Amino acid sequence: MTDRLTMQDPRYQYAAPPFPKQPQTAPGLVGKMSPTPDHGETSYSGSGKLEGRKALITGGDSGIGRAAAIAYAREGADVAIGYLPSEEEDAKEVIALIEKAGRKALALPGDVTDESWCKSMVEQTVAAFGGLDILVINAARQQTRPSVADVSTDDFDQTMKTNLYALHWTTKAAVPHLKPGSSIITTASIQAYEPSSHLLDYATTKAGIVAYTKALSEQVIAQGIRANVVAPGPFWTVLQPSGGQTQEKVQNFGKDSAFGRPGQPVEIAPIYVLLASQEASFITGEVFGATGGKGVA
Repeated sequence: MTDRLTMQDPRYQYAAPPFPKQPQTAPGLVGKMSPTPDHGETSYSGSGKLEGRKALITGGDSGIGRAAAIAYAREGADVAIGYLPSEEEDAKEVIALIEKAGRKALALPGDVTDESWCKSMVEQTVAAFGGLDILVINAARQQTRPSVADVSTDDFDQTMKTNLYALHWTTKAAVPHLKPGSSIITTASIQAYEPSSHLLDYATTKAGIVAYTKALSEQVIAQGIRANVVAPGPFWTVLQPSGGQTQEKVQNFGKDSAFGRPGQPVEIAPIYVLLASQEASFITGEVFGATGGKGVA
């Protein structure tokens, strides 16, 4: 593979389906995916855009959160990552990459469906780094269900708590620590605008994330804090084979994008860098789509 920043046809820059079936138990591990996702481990180079910043990223062990963590460290930020204890194998790799970039790293294993843990994540980050400048809410639960009849109360509850309640709990804990110039970035989805029938509860939460962040942005700008949303389309993350899609959909994941392939996490990382940096000084309450040509409403 050539350098990702070398001018080239983006349709063929990364692997395209068909992919092999690869079922995993949620939340899944990156090392079991085929092809291996590119989170920027060897392909992202920083330029000091976040020098001296202090970031907390939920769901930072894999997928888009992992790509953001790597990019932030290489841009000069200290990075704390939240993740489930079962994702320790992936998290250790991310912590090592942050430290290799010469930045402080903080591993925060826990469950964001617990309100007290959300508060503790923020408190531990502030204590370890001496503050907090960037909050990325990225942890998510996605489980495919063919019918509304198959979405149990527990399903609905777990998805709501992971994707929406945790957003509120973590943000509420973080805002008192954020100073002017800080940034809050949430992760929604094209599902907020073009919901799939088999992702009923997930799509509902993603629409809620957009509304919550837009409302929040109007509050916190009075404190000099910006809040924005990133809305990805089909990105090749462990969320997909670990129950987020049927195995048949995994085999053809991203095929219907304009590129004929899914996005790789490193391809969306620059948006998270922009929104965290001072270069985005006049950007708040916005939704940044990276949907492979589908757009967002």
